[in-house]
Amino acid sequence: MTARILVVDDNQLNLDLLNARLTMEYYEVLTAMNGAEALDTLERENIDIVLLDVMMPGIDGFEVCQRIKANPATMDIPVVMVTALDQMEDRVRGLQAGADDFLTKPVNEMQLLARVKSLVRLKMLTDELRLRAHTTRDIAIEELLRNQGKAGHEPAEVLLIDERISVFERFSGIMRGAARLHHVNDPKAGVQAAAEGRFDCAIISADFSDFDPLRVISQLRSLDRTRFLPIILSSDIENDTLIARALELGVNDYVVRPVDPNEFVARLKTQVRRKAYHDGLRSNVAESIELAVTDGLTGLHNRRYLDTHLETLVERAHKRGRALSLLITDIDHFKAVNDTHGHDGGDEVLREFARRLRNQVRGMDLVCRYGGEEFVIVMPDTPALMAAEIAERLRFDIADTPFGLGEGCMEIAVTASLGVATLDSDAGETAANLIKKADTALYEAKAGGRNRVVAKAA
Repeated sequence: MTARILVVDDNQLNLDLLNARLTMEYYEVLTAMNGAEALDTLERENIDIVLLDVMMPGIDGFEVCQRIKANPATMDIPVVMVTALDQMEDRVRGLQAGADDFLTKPVNEMQLLARVKSLVRLKMLTDELRLRAHTTRDIAIEELLRNQGKAGHEPAEVLLIDERISVFERFSGIMRGAARLHHVNDPKAGVQAAAEGRFDCAIISADFSDFDPLRVISQLRSLDRTRFLPIILSSDIENDTLIARALELGVNDYVVRPVDPNEFVARLKTQVRRKAYHDGLRSNVAESIELAVTDGLTGLHNRRYLDTHLETLVERAHKRGRALSLLITDIDHFKAVNDTHGHDGGDEVLREFARRLRNQVRGMDLVCRYGGEEFVIVMPDTPALMAAEIAERLRFDIADTPFGLGEGCMEIAVTASLGVATLDSDAGETAANLIKKADTALYEAKAGGRNRVVAKAA
């Protein structure tokens, strides 16, 4: 996962150190030595994340952050303040200015890379949601952007999963008036409560006596109902390895107890506000395109939407030098399903097939019904090898579990053939060529015996 990172610091040595370390991880790094230069760079360049020094001459980091978050064109760019300041009021001030996180000088390398990876994933998801909103044209996106910070007049609903009543009592005192806190002391029951409830944020203990907290996080991220639920990891000690792994699994933030009440409430409000914004984008997208660009049988986007949106994704991939892969899959011998079980049985198979595709991909991936029994998955920021692995996982999931038909629960075996193609940016490949390449790979998979994957790299 690559990204363009803007590092802002008035100390050349600090710039060089961060530049070197991030470049080693294959990030593209741009630098600026003051706030004005940073804001100018953000106007001219596509930036995925900003590492921002606080103490700078002229415009300080707090004001730069406020300007970034006040501008609709840059407000979604994650900002990490890198500072030598250790006063709690400075951290709270930064969070109120819109900072997504803090790193303290000298920067811990593991925390730096873990934070960057986590926030880049968040930026990718936000970009995809906004692109889909723009594709539909009739969504009042600017109104949504103006109102994103107005949500939250009602106290947030927060779930705490922690074995200790003392931790619950402590957080209850901290959040009094800002949130309604719900407590579950068993981690397995906590996952179920999160899936069944309507929470704005979950706080997960890192210190269960006999249960892996990373397992709780992975389960929450694997369920449809909780995939986008903000998660804050709460730990008794600074465990860099655990925290880094948790961030990779999708944790949004972490705190080490004892926590400062003002800082924690500011962090919680950031997560709740961000969730309201993303929920609003999803809601607007869903409502606006339901009739025009949604397949009525499966609930997936249809070919009309794909034809429009794929052009945007290809253009963005070329412009930013990002990988883009596309998968076409076809249900094997689908005519025989219709002939044997009727069109009602065929419709059930199509609906279940679509459901399995949805469950196996990321939130940023686009799943469409291409026509008949053909489906397309577009995977932004996905290189050829990863796309082939995803396709094989999908093929196995379809073939491994029979499809149920009707109330009698009759089961039939279903397999699928899959063709995968990756965009050739060097050749300036078009969306039409990418689909043609994937379709050729699908034809080879079917000709080669079906129930298989054929991949065409760029």
